[in-house]
Amino acid sequence: MILSFLQVALGGAIGSVLRFGVGLAVARHSHGGFPLGVLPVNVIGSFLMGVVVVLTFHRDLEHLKPLVMTGILGGFTTFSAFSLEAFTLYERGQIGSASLYVVLSVVLSLAGLAMGIWLARGIWT
Repeated sequence: MILSFLQVALGGAIGSVLRFGVGLAVARHSHGGFPLGVLPVNVIGSFLMGVVVVLTFHRDLEHLKPLVMTGILGGFTTFSAFSLEAFTLYERGQIGSASLYVVLSVVLSLAGLAMGIWLARGIWT
């Protein structure tokens, strides 16, 4: 179990550094206020999550999931985990649950962010 935690920690460090690097690279080449640093990270991370899910299953590499999926891709973008969960529900034929999961995730996350900003501004401003 401790090995899994170490794999997640190492992978998370790698993923976070990669996310930071992509964000810097994109920021240098983009203009305007659109968050272009986040968009490619989310798309690339989700794409890689799809590849890794199939690869780990077909190549009997399940032991790499903590390092690669939770660690590296989780540190790179948690959107990849969200995408995998939503797609898994969809693929199981649970279209309603998948739709609800997507809507609730986006709406409640935005609401949580807004509440956090509102609360923090009330305390520190």
